[in-house]
Amino acid sequence: MFSQIFVLIVIILWLMDIVSYEIMMALGVGGGLASLLGFIDDVANIRAFIKLIFQGCLAAWILVWFDGGPVTSVSWLPVWVAWLISWLLLIWLINLYNFMDGVDGMASSGAIYICVVLASILYISDGPFYLITLFLLLAASCLGFLLFNWPPASIFMGDSGSVFLGYCFGVFIFATTMNSDVSFWTWLVVLGYFAGDTTTTTTLRVLTVKKWYGAHRSNAYQNLARMWGSHMKVTGGVLIYHVIWLLPLAVWSNLQSEFAPIAAALALLPSIIWAFRFGPLLSST
Repeated sequence: MFSQIFVLIVIILWLMDIVSYEIMMALGVGGGLASLLGFIDDVANIRAFIKLIFQGCLAAWILVWFDGGPVTSVSWLPVWVAWLISWLLLIWLINLYNFMDGVDGMASSGAIYICVVLASILYISDGPFYLITLFLLLAASCLGFLLFNWPPASIFMGDSGSVFLGYCFGVFIFATTMNSDVSFWTWLVVLGYFAGDTTTTTTLRVLTVKKWYGAHRSNAYQNLARMWGSHMKVTGGVLIYHVIWLLPLAVWSNLQSEFAPIAAALALLPSIIWAFRFGPLLSST
């Protein structure tokens, strides 16, 4: 599985003094635990509450190795509030990526896009070499998996892959934003489709479905895959959206930081509208 390969590479890079001990513990050890949690859930179908507890532990593991994360730099926030906000956001990010693994190739192609874009932005802005290396290695690992996961898929990611990816992106967000290598706004742009779709879908389910926290297939992309009878059209369409719309916005937000909040709003808006039109209001199942 690509997650185990990446974890092994991180440990090797630490032994070669390319990545720090903190990164190895957060991304290597923590990534391995995230993949293991997902695998157990794939096999045993862990109850939602128990799974949430484990996800909370994974989020806390990231906070420990990054001293609470970038939110702690906000001077007017009490430290415990900063830690709590960061903890909740990390749990949401882990679930956000897990929710997007609903059709063939969606999560894996999205991960490749995210990694390549962030590596490119770091390269353009003379960011840390080790982060560029890690992004490209994760992209390469996902590409090897995508060859078999592209619709019609012969292998599937499952929670062992999607929880792992959500966790890894949480580590990367902390690693890049704490030293101002990449802004939070740029991350929001890059994750624009996934964040907009998942957040809107979950909000609508809370308002319209009694057991909103249960497994479902009511994301907009899932409904359209059923309506169109094709995973290929949906995955390909989202990938084109990433490249044509989100990529230019990500570059703009990085080069002209004063406009980054506007870029983030433009990145989120189409996916929010998409989720309202084709998401739970169309089908709550």
